[in-house]
Amino acid sequence: MSEGIYLLVSALSVVTLIAVFCCFILFRRLRKHERRYQALINVLRNEIQAMTNGSIGMGRRLLEIEQKLNITAEKQLELENRDPGNMAYNQAAQLMEMGADVDDLVKNCGIGRPEAELMALLHNELSSTEALGHKR
Repeated sequence: MSEGIYLLVSALSVVTLIAVFCCFILFRRLRKHERRYQALINVLRNEIQAMTNGSIGMGRRLLEIEQKLNITAEKQLELENRDPGNMAYNQAAQLMEMGADVDDLVKNCGIGRPEAELMALLHNELSSTEALGHKR
C-alpha cells in the first residue's frame, strides 16, 4: 500500500508540476498581452490628445475668423450707410416711383443728367415689363 501511496504522491507531484508550469506559461502570456495592451492604450491616449489639441486650435481659429467676419460686416454696413451716392440713387428710385422726371432727379438727388436719364429708361422699361406681366 505504501507503494500505491508513493505512486499517487508521485502522480500528484507530476500533475502539480505540470499545473505550475502551465500557470507560469499562462502568467508570461498574460504579462505579454498586458504590455501590448498598455502600449496600445498609450498610443490611443496620444492620438486622443493630439485630436483634442487640434480641435481646440481649430475652435480658436474659428472664433478669430468669426470675430473678423463680424467686424468686416459691421464695417461694410457702415460704408453702405455712409455712401451718399447710394442714398442719392435710392432717393432717385423712390422719386421715379412717385412720378418724378429727369429734371426733378437732377435737381433733388444730386446725380448727373446721364444717370438720371438712365434711371428713367430703366424705370420705364421695368414699368412696361410689369404692365405686360399683369395683363397675362
